[in-house]
Amino acid sequence: MNVAELSRGLATLAWVGAIVVVVIAVVRASRGRPLKSAVGLVLGVLALAVVFTSVGAGLVFVQPEERGVVISAVTPEGYRQQALQPGLHWIVPFAESVVVYPISRQTYTMSIAPSEGAIQGDDSVTARTADGQEVFIDASVIFSVDPNKIIQVHIDWQDRYDRDLVRPVARGIIRDEASRYGVEDIVSQKRQELIDGIRTRLENRLEDNGLVLQEFVLRNITFTPEYAASVEQKQIAEQKAQEAKLTVEQKRQEAEQARQVAQGQADAAVIGAQGRAKSRLIEADAEAQALTKIANALQANQNLITYEYVKNLSPNIQVMLVPSDNPFLLPLPTPTPVTGGTPEGTQ
Repeated sequence: MNVAELSRGLATLAWVGAIVVVVIAVVRASRGRPLKSAVGLVLGVLALAVVFTSVGAGLVFVQPEERGVVISAVTPEGYRQQALQPGLHWIVPFAESVVVYPISRQTYTMSIAPSEGAIQGDDSVTARTADGQEVFIDASVIFSVDPNKIIQVHIDWQDRYDRDLVRPVARGIIRDEASRYGVEDIVSQKRQELIDGIRTRLENRLEDNGLVLQEFVLRNITFTPEYAASVEQKQIAEQKAQEAKLTVEQKRQEAEQARQVAQGQADAAVIGAQGRAKSRLIEADAEAQALTKIANALQANQNLITYEYVKNLSPNIQVMLVPSDNPFLLPLPTPTPVTGGTPEGTQ
C-alpha cells in the first residue's frame, strides 16, 4: 500500500468516525444527557476527515509499468502537457484527476477457438486469397502503449485502443495481405513473406496512433471443409504417385543390375574365349616348332623312326605278326648271297 492509498484509507476512517460521533451526540441529547464538547469533537473529527480526504485526493502514486494522464480543471487545455512518470506525485485536490495507462506489453488475440480470443466465440479473420479460396486466420497482436505518446492515446482512444484500434486495423491488414497470395503460397513457401508484410503495415499504423507493435503472431490458418478435403485428396494422389515413381525406379535399378550382370558374364566369356584362343595359338606354335625340329631330325637321320619304334616296343614281345598284304614298317635286312659254299649256320 502506497502513501496515496493510505491517505484515502485514513480519510474514510475519519468520515466514519465523524458520523459515529454525531450519532452518539444525538442519541445522548435525546435521552437528556448531552455529550459535553460534542460540537467541538464533531468539528474536530470532520476537520480531520477533510484533511485526509484532501491529502488522499492530491496524492497519486504511479507504478513503474504505468504512466498517468492528469485531467485538470485549472489548465486551458484541460489536461497537463506532461504525463506522470512512476513515483509519488501531488495534484490539485478535487480540481485534477489522473487516468492511469499501462505501458507493459498487451496481447490481443483473434482466434477461431471460442475460449482463446479477446472476444468470446469465433473471432478469426476471414480472408479470401488471390485464387478465390476462403481461409480463416488466427492471429495475436502483441503491443504496448508508447510512453511518449500517452497524452495522444488518451485524447484519441482513451481505454478503447485495443478493441477500437488494434482489432479493426489488424483484421483489415490481414485481409489485404492475404488477398495478394494464392492459398498454397500462404501455407507454404510464402507464409513468412505474408507475416512480414502484415507486421510492417501494422507497425506503421499503430505507431501513428501512439502504440508500439512488439510482435505479430500468425497462429493458424484454417480452410473450408471442401478445400481441406480436396487438399487431402491431392496429398493422397501425390503420395501414390511418389510410390509409383519409387516402384519404377526400383524396377529400373533391378533391370540395370541384371544388365550389368549379363554384361559381366559376356565380358567374362569373351575374355575366356580370348584366353583359350591365345592358349591354342601358343600350343599350335609350339607343336609347329616341334614338328619342324622332328622333320629336320628325320631328314638328317632316316633310321630315327626305326629307333623310336623299336624303343617303344614292349620288352616281352617274342613274336610279332603283321598282315601279309601290308608293307613292313621297318626295313628288313636284305640277305647277302653266299658264293662257293654253304652259308654259315646251315646244315
